Amino acid sequence: MEFILYLLLILIATKIAGDLSVRLGQPSVLGKLIIGIILGPAVLGWIENNDFIHYFSEIGVLLLMFLAGLETDLDQLKKNWKAAFAVAIIGIILPFIGGFGIGELFGLNTTYSLFIGILLCATSVSITVQVLKDMNKLNSPEGSTILGAAVVDDVLVVVLLAVMTSFLGNGDEVSLGLLIGKKVIFFIGVLLAGAFLVPQMLKILSKLKVTEPVVSIALVVCFAFVYFADILGMAGIIGAFAAGIAISQTNFKHTVESKVEPIAYAVFVPVFFVSIGLNVSFSGIGSQIGFIVALVIVAILTKLVGGAIGAKLTGFKNRSSLIIGAGMVSRGEVALIIAATGLQESLLLPEYFTAIVVVIIATTLFAPPLLKYLIQGESKSLNREETI
Repeated sequence: MEFILYLLLILIATKIAGDLSVRLGQPSVLGKLIIGIILGPAVLGWIENNDFIHYFSEIGVLLLMFLAGLETDLDQLKKNWKAAFAVAIIGIILPFIGGFGIGELFGLNTTYSLFIGILLCATSVSITVQVLKDMNKLNSPEGSTILGAAVVDDVLVVVLLAVMTSFLGNGDEVSLGLLIGKKVIFFIGVLLAGAFLVPQMLKILSKLKVTEPVVSIALVVCFAFVYFADILGMAGIIGAFAAGIAISQTNFKHTVESKVEPIAYAVFVPVFFVSIGLNVSFSGIGSQIGFIVALVIVAILTKLVGGAIGAKLTGFKNRSSLIIGAGMVSRGEVALIIAATGLQESLLLPEYFTAIVVVIIATTLFAPPLLKYLIQGESKSLNREETI
């Protein structure tokens, strides 16, 4: 029954930490991430990153992105697609150059430096989504651009990683045409399913004489999209997000949202937030402090500046551009998966793995307060303009 103790600790600790974080003027998610570090191997060692944590956190992040899709304004997303592409592309170029440069500066060979460049290209907006939701900015032009850019970013980074793995890793050669073809199949599949299959499924199966048929079918759709994404080489969170958008276009949107949100935030999402912190360990990184500090600075600045430039070039004002750049800073679970893949494929030296994890966690911790600060600054600026 150890997992029950873990769940008990996580639920109590995240609620207290989240409340304390808000009282200190920070996003609640920051406290939840930090409490994961405190409860985990890095400090107290009360919770280990076992199978229970892994599976519950996977469900947590999927439900978080599913809810983000449900709450997304599709018209706003379509309106900002050019900005999303620009933010994603420039937000990949600068981190890639920066990561490669840091690798070369610290004497790593070209293969390892290239991998660090690809690692810094990754973006995980699951943490950003929580901040945007808390501040009612998820459906803003900035929020829609961040979400759209994350989808494009995921596709491009997966392609880059697959190409590098094929040529320099331990795995089999990968056909680039097949890889891109899978992505195309995924997007065509979810578009067709979202437009035709999902509405009919919900309409017909909602009449079943069982408990909560609508919510059950909605979760079936979510997990089906996730599995479809996974077998075609996409991140599962993109599938969950797409499922949320598909259901948001039906008459069952509010029912599903009101029923799924309590399930997600009562149990699964807190475990996800804590799981990020559990990856931190401070053992053996004393000799790599310079590398870690340099990489953290580059990781934050290149995504922030890259995203901001992409947004600025597509018509956003300075403050909005910075908000979008800040929303792309967090590397989160996506970069952790890439780091693990790099280690498996001998693209990352084992002695640098812990340092890389610390860098990923640092970007994830830095993003929420930065995003909140910029959003609050924008609100104050707008209020001043209205007063004038």
